[in-house]
Amino acid sequence: MGWMIIGTWRMALEGIAKSAEMLENGGSAGDCVENAIKMVEDCPYYESVGCGGLPNENGEVELDAGYMDGDSLSFGAVGGIRDFKNPVSIARRLSQEKVNCFLTGSGAEEFAHRSGFERKNMLTESAAMRYRNKLNETGRDLIPYEGHDTVGVVALDKNHSVACGTSTSGLFMKRRGRLGDSPVCGPGFYADSRVGGCVATGLGEDIMKGCVSYEAVRLMEEGHSPQDAADIAVSKLCGRFAERHREIGDVSVVCLNNRGEFGAATNIGEFSFAAAAEGLPPAVYVCSVRDGRTVYEAEARNI
Repeated sequence: MGWMIIGTWRMALEGIAKSAEMLENGGSAGDCVENAIKMVEDCPYYESVGCGGLPNENGEVELDAGYMDGDSLSFGAVGGIRDFKNPVSIARRLSQEKVNCFLTGSGAEEFAHRSGFERKNMLTESAAMRYRNKLNETGRDLIPYEGHDTVGVVALDKNHSVACGTSTSGLFMKRRGRLGDSPVCGPGFYADSRVGGCVATGLGEDIMKGCVSYEAVRLMEEGHSPQDAADIAVSKLCGRFAERHREIGDVSVVCLNNRGEFGAATNIGEFSFAAAAEGLPPAVYVCSVRDGRTVYEAEARNI
């Protein structure tokens, strides 16, 4: 069994590639998850994560992040944190706490400050301009837009350890204090080194109606392949909505097991993820749904 790393959306590719080098050289799953996500958080061109993330209805960038260590099942999370550079690192630090490991708002900010994390204004001029334009279009009748692209990463290292993490700025024009699934252990992320790990991206309010990340890991524990586990977890949640004649928002997951096999599932027209493994160079894969199952192929253009 070798190492493996997988992350949501093509924006994860550069971080996946760098972390793949770390894994090849014996790096830990936790360090590689954190590194891959930080590379996305630090890029101002991604409008749904970290620096460059789009603001809430009051023009504030509120960030959410989660981290889980599959060896100990310890997790940490922050929600609605403002003006700190790398929320995934704060979440990972919180995973070392027995209690008080999920902090939100000013409490998360106080913890980050006391722990020495870097303060930074996360509202870029580009994001501020998008906010002003949106206000001019809609006045005060604000409806969050449909984009909500969480970066989520799962990694398996050479020591058979699994870790996962997530980071997002959530919905553009969301209400102040709104939280989605990304910082919530179970729906947004889950890791167990004895089994594997999974992360989700999509409309948090709907993802939280089913613990899809935990469900995918549970299915892998029952013997399902990562691909089957991902498809079953997503289709099961979609089926619950259909039974109630309700429309479901976007739901996508990526997962891997502790044997280095991976899977992805989605209910949208096009979902992408980045992955690398021992013997598998870093690449972006584009998913589509055919006959109720998710299929994907590598993009021709990669790094």
